[in-house]
Amino acid sequence: MAESRIPQTSQPGPHRRLEETVLRHLRHDWQSPIHDHSRLAFAELADSIDAGTPLVLDSGCGTGASTAGLARLHRDSLVVGIDKSEDRLRRAAALPDNARLVRAELADFWRLAVEAGWRPAHHYLLYPNPWPKPGHLKRRWHAHPVFPALLALGGRLELRSNFELYIDEFARALALAGVLDVKVVSFRADEPISPFERKYANSGHRLFQLTATLE
Repeated sequence: MAESRIPQTSQPGPHRRLEETVLRHLRHDWQSPIHDHSRLAFAELADSIDAGTPLVLDSGCGTGASTAGLARLHRDSLVVGIDKSEDRLRRAAALPDNARLVRAELADFWRLAVEAGWRPAHHYLLYPNPWPKPGHLKRRWHAHPVFPALLALGGRLELRSNFELYIDEFARALALAGVLDVKVVSFRADEPISPFERKYANSGHRLFQLTATLE
């Protein structure tokens, strides 16, 4: 059986500053500069795809194993895997024809996609993104300044993780943003989408899934 840990946190529940942090980000546009490499990668991708093709995003795709699986699941869509690590992307295996991998910062890519008017049909966040220490709240995507851009992309959002608190906080952040169609379930990963999911399932961890429709 694989040896992997469930993230440990000293938080007894959702962070005490979650609500004020999320609401502050929802009220103010984030003005942080976009990295040049992200801008170039996005422009090259935008120039190479058909604007009429349904789009699926695999954010934080790692080595692209999840991107390949999602491309087989969404055969009529273009599945774009985004990761900031050149090393991880370099280790990607061959992809289906309807998949692409892009090296970019997620916070950059999401804002560029919103500016370009992209509206993915599906958006997957399969990396667990725990940042379990209370001082790391703003590194969790739901409490990050880029959260409004994530919402603005729309589509069907899906998160998976073995860290229940992360999923619970994300659901609360969506509620603060007025997103009504949110579902959270625990599940068995009989057919894992990502390497993380496979590792945690093999370790006997309880896995959690959040889905939401972003209007």
